[in-house]
Amino acid sequence: MRRILFLAHSHAFGAFRVGSHHYARTLARAGADVVHLSTPISLAHRVAGRVSADAASSVPRGAHRDADGVTHLVPRTALPRPYGRFRVVRELTRQGIGLEFDAVLIDQPLLWDESVRTLSRRLVYRPTDLYPAGVKTRLQQRILTAADGVVATSSEVLRGLGPLDVPALVLGNGVDAARFAPPADVNADRPPVCVYVGALDARFDWQQVDAWARAHPDVRFAVAGPSAPPPISLPSNVDLLGPVPYPALPALLQGARVGLLPLSDDPLNAGRSPMKLYEYLGAGLATVARETPVIRPDDGAGLYTYRDREGADAVLRRALAHASPNVAGVQRAASESWQAKTDDLTAFLGSLPPA
Repeated sequence: MRRILFLAHSHAFGAFRVGSHHYARTLARAGADVVHLSTPISLAHRVAGRVSADAASSVPRGAHRDADGVTHLVPRTALPRPYGRFRVVRELTRQGIGLEFDAVLIDQPLLWDESVRTLSRRLVYRPTDLYPAGVKTRLQQRILTAADGVVATSSEVLRGLGPLDVPALVLGNGVDAARFAPPADVNADRPPVCVYVGALDARFDWQQVDAWARAHPDVRFAVAGPSAPPPISLPSNVDLLGPVPYPALPALLQGARVGLLPLSDDPLNAGRSPMKLYEYLGAGLATVARETPVIRPDDGAGLYTYRDREGADAVLRRALAHASPNVAGVQRAASESWQAKTDDLTAFLGSLPPA
């Protein structure tokens, strides 16, 4: 696969990195010509305040080739997708990007239009979330009708698609293991710091963080991510760090003892394959997560799960008592590297007969 197009939900110029960014980087470093086109920034979202002026100004206009060789494209539109006149082929042509690819991988249903099918003889849908209703559900069905294969980030996400008549693969998110691994010569016992990094939306359980912090006043809880003020008053041992740039994450995580994934009751959490899980383990943290069909306990690797508030505190106590740094967790994360995931993805793409 020498030329690959990602049609992705998130661009690479903010605080977060998602799976398509890592696949694109790994493939480009191996010599592939990779184009990563993400959800347009619309004037409507700017006016409504959903995209700030600072956030928009940090995103390059037009095609931008990064240090790894990936060509990034974040279109500007008047109306958000799927409304308005935006079409993928039209945007690629406008930017002088050739229209023939060995494979197209789409994870953002809102980017679908019929022109996408013309770009490659191999079209793969890569769902990363559950879409139980709404416009994304309708567009997802159109993609499935046209796709040659499916690569889902979890078995729950795959199950949510219903019966399929094309080849399918479950390929969970991975980790840039070398980036997050703690220095081999640093083995000092870490301080009682618990950290969360990620989105702070309806899928995040503020009440659980509050309960942990009040039960453990001697432990510092660091919460990093862009959000409005929390919906509840938090004790003084909870620090809200705001968004942390991706390059700064290893240092933040390596200064903590426990990584947290306090998932809420939001049904969309059932299918999530959180990237932070392996980044926590890879940085040497014991990890505490709410158990889901995707996230299961692995005590030997320092991954502890709880099912309800009654069990959450006992699990956190076990994680705080776990040997630190968590060497077994580092080893577990190394087996989930993005290179290994990319090898599996490439093999799957190669197995698909051209349409």
